[in-house]
Amino acid sequence: MAAKDKPNKLAFLSMPAPASYVAGLGRGASGFTTRSDIGPAREGPSAEVIAEAQARRGEEPEIDPDQFQDPDNEFGLFAGTTYEADDEEADRIYEQVDKNMDARRRARREARENEELAKYRAENPKIQQQFADLKRGLAVVTDEEWESIPEVGNLTRKKRKRDERSFVVSDSVIVGDRARTEYETSLDTRQQATGGFETPAENGTITNFAEMSQARDKILSLKLDQASGTATSTGLQTAIDPKGYLTSLDSVVIKSDAEIGDIKRARMLFDSLVKSNPKHAPGWIAAARLEEHAGRMVAARKMIKQGCEQCPKNEDVWLEAARLHNNDDAKVILANAVQHVGQSVKIWLAAADLEHDVKAKKRVLRKALEHIPNSVRLWKETVNLESSAVDARILLSRAVEVIPQSVELWLALARLETPDKAKAVLNKARKAVPTSHEIWIAAGRLLEQEAYATEKPQEQRDKELAAVDKTIEAGVRELRRHQVLLTREQWLKEAERCENEGAIRTSEAIIKATIAMDIEEEDRFDTWVSDAEAAEAKGNVGVARAILAYALRVFPDKKSLWRKAADLEKAHGTKSVLPAP
Repeated sequence: MAAKDKPNKLAFLSMPAPASYVAGLGRGASGFTTRSDIGPAREGPSAEVIAEAQARRGEEPEIDPDQFQDPDNEFGLFAGTTYEADDEEADRIYEQVDKNMDARRRARREARENEELAKYRAENPKIQQQFADLKRGLAVVTDEEWESIPEVGNLTRKKRKRDERSFVVSDSVIVGDRARTEYETSLDTRQQATGGFETPAENGTITNFAEMSQARDKILSLKLDQASGTATSTGLQTAIDPKGYLTSLDSVVIKSDAEIGDIKRARMLFDSLVKSNPKHAPGWIAAARLEEHAGRMVAARKMIKQGCEQCPKNEDVWLEAARLHNNDDAKVILANAVQHVGQSVKIWLAAADLEHDVKAKKRVLRKALEHIPNSVRLWKETVNLESSAVDARILLSRAVEVIPQSVELWLALARLETPDKAKAVLNKARKAVPTSHEIWIAAGRLLEQEAYATEKPQEQRDKELAAVDKTIEAGVRELRRHQVLLTREQWLKEAERCENEGAIRTSEAIIKATIAMDIEEEDRFDTWVSDAEAAEAKGNVGVARAILAYALRVFPDKKSLWRKAADLEKAHGTKSVLPAP
């Protein structure tokens, strides 16, 4: 009877699980839901379903604002028509037809969705269904098997901390370790007999450590002498500087393994490049510089020599070869380069730079002018080496004959000539280069220089300075006639440059001739005031004074303009009145 009343421990397996039950939660598992549990996504509820749910909850359905629209006030295509009884009946019929069609489609749609869901369930069953047979197998598990299931913590692979073990050290080890760091401060009888420097060996002989130390010092000294080149008995001479040897070690670059690997890869790439395209000069130059960077100067020179043989018409290869060699070898290389690229200005200039004597440089440059007479740079370098003004003048006279279009050479020749001859030179330059504004400005500066050169009456000086204004005005007209239209800003920059170089009157003449260019009549006042302020901010007081003087001649009744001119003179000028424009 007692056995029948005993409760069954496995009765819970046939009972429904609680609502919040999660299998394995006690062993650390957590519940989750996958798409296989809930099936594929479906469309949301229809409007009718939402309305029924709201009605069950007692909520008021949303009212369409157009639901109770007055039929007589329709808008759109039928806004002007009359809504009659037959229209209302037609609308009711159409609405009923739409409901019937929707009911038919809804039944068909639900049938199709149920078919798709069943097919999906068959292909992708839920996790619960997949493990259903395993769950049914749990019914035959006994209590002993449940209890034999290991705990979760026993399955981890963490290393357990072992207990520290200790051992007892014998006394002999402790005493021996203590005696190892002790020092004897007294000599025994045998050491006292030899003075402490000699100890008997095992075979009965005596070893002298003092002589061994001296012999070691002698050997070291001999090796150092041989390395420094002072030992001549063996005939071994080296180029090592004994004083600067350690200092020279600072310049040695120690390359890492990564850098060495990069150099090797780059060397392979450059080798492939020069072999596939031997006429490509930059490839030879890059390969030679790589070897130079790696510290292999012999290989770099050999590489650039091959480049010179493969690309003899390229000036950069010859220049790189000259750079990689010493001074004497570079002269020979550039001499060979001239045979192939005699029209290269860079080759001749590099050859001149290798010469340390001025006469040798002149000789090289004059030889270069024989090959390239139309090079302005070669003429300028040759003239700069001349210490005599007479010789420089002769060279420039020849240069302007060969290159009449060079404004720099004409102006340089005019600076070396006397004032009378300089005028003739500038007239020739103006005829040779009629489109150059620098020549007209140089002519104005020459007239200004003559006006202030000697003491003369003020009337005569004013007359000569007036010629400066006429020259600049004539220059502006001639430039326009030859279609050379400099902007107003460019003329202002030229005026500022003249003032900075001391030609104040020429600067004022440029302002008078060009300040009114490219300006509308209604914008003249504001533009001139802003130009004067900008010139004053830059420190060009003469330009600002000339601009204000010209503006006062055009606007004599502007009080603000007179005040600005007075403030300018107060800050940078004298207490005298503003000079007449």
